[in-house]
Amino acid sequence: MTDLLAQVQRLKEEAEQALQNAETMEAVEEVRRRFLGRKGELNAILRSLSQLPPDERRLIGSEANALRDWLEEALLKREQEVREIALQRRLERERIDVTLPGRIWQPGGLHPLTMTINEICSIFTDLGFEVVEGPEVEDEWHNFIALNIPPEHPARDDHDSFYIVGDWEPGKEVLLRTETSAVQIRVMESRQPPVRIVSPGRVYRRDPFDRTHSPVFHQVEGLLVDEDVTFADLKGTLYAFAQRFFGEWVQIRFRPHHFPFTEPSAEVLVSCVFCKGKGCPVCKQTGWLEVLGCGMVHPAVLENVGYDSEKWQGYAFGMGVERLAMLRYGIDDIRLFYENDLRFLRQFD
Repeated sequence: MTDLLAQVQRLKEEAEQALQNAETMEAVEEVRRRFLGRKGELNAILRSLSQLPPDERRLIGSEANALRDWLEEALLKREQEVREIALQRRLERERIDVTLPGRIWQPGGLHPLTMTINEICSIFTDLGFEVVEGPEVEDEWHNFIALNIPPEHPARDDHDSFYIVGDWEPGKEVLLRTETSAVQIRVMESRQPPVRIVSPGRVYRRDPFDRTHSPVFHQVEGLLVDEDVTFADLKGTLYAFAQRFFGEWVQIRFRPHHFPFTEPSAEVLVSCVFCKGKGCPVCKQTGWLEVLGCGMVHPAVLENVGYDSEKWQGYAFGMGVERLAMLRYGIDDIRLFYENDLRFLRQFD
């Protein structure tokens, strides 16, 4: 009996020490399991009482039950203390220093590329064009074949376009569009002339990512199809756009070029926006900067969408948004548009 009484007293002392050292809820629960668990030390003593004489059983049982009651109360108390300690530590850790100056929330603004696209589209809608968008994932028919781009054209090569792997039918291979001209095909397939649209959006090419190139960039392309459309109409439209976008002082010139989907084709140059046409390092002393491509819609393209090329004529043009924005804002590195550097972007708020 003396040994069991001493063991009960020892358990109380050990429990007191264990509870003092328990600083987390997990540690408190471990104390509970050690002393009050089904296989705990106190239950081991209570199970051994059946082997004692009645008088000893009552005495030691009374002490053991008292220890259990004390333990249950002490555990509850320690749980509350641990919760308060944890709360204090959290409050200390998350304390707000009210002496710090407040943060001024600055309103956001449009990205310079978005502003440029909006301005381009606004100019052309004033000229009677409709803004139309299309999918960025295209098939070869809309992206190449219908636009009179032959299989041997470099743009059809895997090294120049982002093709999507799949079990596609011949002529229906899928890729990320290389130009928004595909939207023009979709529009002409779905409606009869007259057609006057501009199509803004992202395009994808396997270009290096450097000061003047990006594998993802933006275009705005335009199309007009009607009766008795001439190259003079195209020139007048683009001249009106250039004066609205760059300023009334600007002049334009056309330089012969080749595009598979237009004939004749031309590059459009404007007076250098940096030297006003006088000649500078940016324009290589020529006084001119190339800004877009254009031409009369090739008869084969009109026939591909079911238009009678003897009755209908049209012109098309396309411009890189990044290039126009770089000229407008004097930016010399295209990568600045994509780096999300607020020091750069806040200039346009």
